[in-house]
Amino acid sequence: MSEDMLKDLSLEQVSEHIRWDVSGLVPAIVQDAESKQVLMMAYMNRESLRLTLESGETWFWSRSREELWHKGATSGNVQTVVSMTYDCDGDTLLLQVNPNGPACHTGQTTCFYNEITVQGQSEPASPRAAAASGRFDVLAELENVIAQREVERPEGAYTTYLFDKGVDKILKKVGEEASETIIAAKNKDNAELKLEISDLIYHLLVLLQERKLPLDEIMDELSRRHERPRRD
Repeated sequence: MSEDMLKDLSLEQVSEHIRWDVSGLVPAIVQDAESKQVLMMAYMNRESLRLTLESGETWFWSRSREELWHKGATSGNVQTVVSMTYDCDGDTLLLQVNPNGPACHTGQTTCFYNEITVQGQSEPASPRAAAASGRFDVLAELENVIAQREVERPEGAYTTYLFDKGVDKILKKVGEEASETIIAAKNKDNAELKLEISDLIYHLLVLLQERKLPLDEIMDELSRRHERPRRD
């Protein structure tokens, strides 16, 4: 059933087609309408479904906070609904949306970014999978930790300090670490260079999180550059 068809029915009539669980909730899968990438899964109750249909943007029910939440109300990463359907059993909704930014609170485009290796898989499914596997696992782990620090803001953590001070402080640290990396390289001190580059990468990841620019997009851009035909 499309969103337009759903709008032609009353909420009560729509609810008759949906198998709500004992808590009055139904899982809602959110998919990018253009790329078809699955972005996230959340829960809806009757009120969030009504708000979604009326506003044309996704609303959900937070089980942890026990309250309604409008996706993107704080971050600006709202999701405009293109279509809405339910499955054959009526116990799951599928929303196709045009996202205005990342779906995940970590800054990732999708919440489903943690790759699991399947036996017999001959090659990574995408450049993103390659970037998140093997020797670069630590980057994905560090990105996740930084994202959690931004949300939780544990007292006394250096990352919390950077986010509390804001983008100007983060940019200053990126500049300082870049300068120290240059000095270490000029001094031909690889031991020092290793430390400075590590500090620089960390602060760059903090900057990416502050700007809500996923590392995945950087890896994809590098991949696209690598695949372009050479002009020389």
